[in-house]
Amino acid sequence: MPKIKTNSGSKKRFALTGSGKIKRKHAYKSHILTKKTKKQKRNLGHFTTITTADLNNVKKLLAIK
Repeated sequence: MPKIKTNSGSKKRFALTGSGKIKRKHAYKSHILTKKTKKQKRNLGHFTTITTADLNNVKKLLAIK
């Protein structure tokens, strides 16, 4: 049986932490930034972990067991 390929878009968007969690960047940080507050833009810049609801789907895309 052939190996499962990693989704190319997903490997650019997600990263594994040392403890095995998957981290992602926040959305809404790329354009139309003038109407967003400084606090909102600052908080959108940080990484966060994916929710448990999305965990199985992202693991399939990244070919993680």
